[in-house]
Amino acid sequence: MTYAFKYGWLELDGVLATLNSRPAMQHVIITGRAAPQALRDAADTVSDIGMEKHAFQAGIKAMPGLEY
Repeated sequence: MTYAFKYGWLELDGVLATLNSRPAMQHVIITGRAAPQALRDAADTVSDIGMEKHAFQAGIKAMPGLEY
């Protein structure tokens, strides 16, 4: 979803208003890099997952079902 903000396909204010009006126990997960700061500020949890080790570094090619 964050790419939709980056390319201007979604209005951040409208999405934030919708998120703020959802039922209290309704959970929403938004994924993607470079989330707008306002979205990060509105979130309860923000995670950044980085690579520590990858099979590609050892010469193992991408495998169907795992990488694509």
